[in-house]
Amino acid sequence: MFWTLCYEENERMKSILNKLCWLLIVVILLSGCNQVFVTKEHKPDKVVENSMLRGAEYIRLGKYDVAMQRLQEALAQDPNYAEAHGVMAILNERLGRFDEAQNHYETAITLKPNDSDIHNNYGQFLCQRGQRTEAEQQFLKAVENPLYKTPFVAYVNAALCVLRHDDAPKAEIYLRKALQIHPKFSQGLYLMAKLSYDQQFYTQAHNYLERYLEIAQHTEDTLWLGVQIEWQLNNDPVASKYAQQLRSQYPDSEYIPSLNQLERQPIKNEQ
Repeated sequence: MFWTLCYEENERMKSILNKLCWLLIVVILLSGCNQVFVTKEHKPDKVVENSMLRGAEYIRLGKYDVAMQRLQEALAQDPNYAEAHGVMAILNERLGRFDEAQNHYETAITLKPNDSDIHNNYGQFLCQRGQRTEAEQQFLKAVENPLYKTPFVAYVNAALCVLRHDDAPKAEIYLRKALQIHPKFSQGLYLMAKLSYDQQFYTQAHNYLERYLEIAQHTEDTLWLGVQIEWQLNNDPVASKYAQQLRSQYPDSEYIPSLNQLERQPIKNEQ
């Protein structure tokens, strides 16, 4: 799910960048699939926009000092540029300057109150800071916008947030909403498989993982989850196959000690 932002300065690419760059920035920086809807009220100058885009790219590269310079340039020329405030918030969050990050998020929302991506990103920030209620409000604000093309992302982020506070029932509600909108959203399917396993609904967990595998490749996490699910279902051949894949593809996995311990236990009956 990691996309690559390619900033090209030739004339042929400029029209494409104008449409896609902000979308790609949000995906790269926050591992989401968000898209920003630019309002007609404020259109940044191209020079300012390019400064913001360069700043975002430098964040991706880990060159935070240069990113700060570019974003400061953008905001000095256009202090009402909401997206620049949003990226500046991300940068300050990376630098551990949480008060500054929150100020930039709040400014961005004030400037573009209907921008779902800003609400979604701010919700993730608040959740990381332990502010669950405020974070949920931001995620739900994001999905209120009927023009938001990826509300399933905000719902999954809301689910992840409430899971941090052990609220599995509400997480399931959010995940089901996400999958109703996008039934093939791989992250949502994996999380529903894991949540179902944690609730001891092993057949349901198996079905969700199978749906995941129809559209995505196994990862370290899904292999370990698959081992546990199939072990609970007495499906020893599949459990062994997943275990072998986990060992061969991820020999240094943190799950290997747990896998060794699991394999020393007798197969359980399906619950």
